[in-house]
Amino acid sequence: MSRADSSKPPQRWSLSPSDEVIATPCAACKILRRRCVEKCILAPHFPPTEPLKFTMAHRVFGASNIIKLLQELEESERADAVSSMVYEANARIADPIYGTVGTIFQLQNQVNALQAQLAKAKAEIFNMRCQHATMGCVGRSSQSQQFYDEFKHGLDESFENENSNPSCVHLDNDQELLWDVIWA
Repeated sequence: MSRADSSKPPQRWSLSPSDEVIATPCAACKILRRRCVEKCILAPHFPPTEPLKFTMAHRVFGASNIIKLLQELEESERADAVSSMVYEANARIADPIYGTVGTIFQLQNQVNALQAQLAKAKAEIFNMRCQHATMGCVGRSSQSQQFYDEFKHGLDESFENENSNPSCVHLDNDQELLWDVIWA
């Protein structure tokens, strides 16, 4: 088939009034070695140019399960379902034991490590500011109290934002007592 032929719409043959066969079958029908009819439920989602997409999904889920799933969904939901199936299939082939759960676990570990780094950096900043305030404000109790109040207010807001994240763990729930111990 030449390049000029590939841009033409697929030819259609009619076997009976209800079934019209398409000359260029979708990737699914081509892999399954069956006739691709005009109303093929797989054709919009597995074009002939993307056979690997169907191969991966077929290997993990099977053609009949893919067809059943698509038949149960509204047409507007089918594209997202196919995209999810292909993603899940690729993840399952890459990691047969954990699949997408392994990817989620790995990303959650990265988030936790980054949150720990952020908490450590905030603690270092706090220590540096405390040292600076102690050295520079000896005898100026009103200035150091003002610095303490402003800094405490900023960190309280930071802790409130972090407390809204269920994956963030704090070691001490009694923050007021902690501030008094650190500041004293």
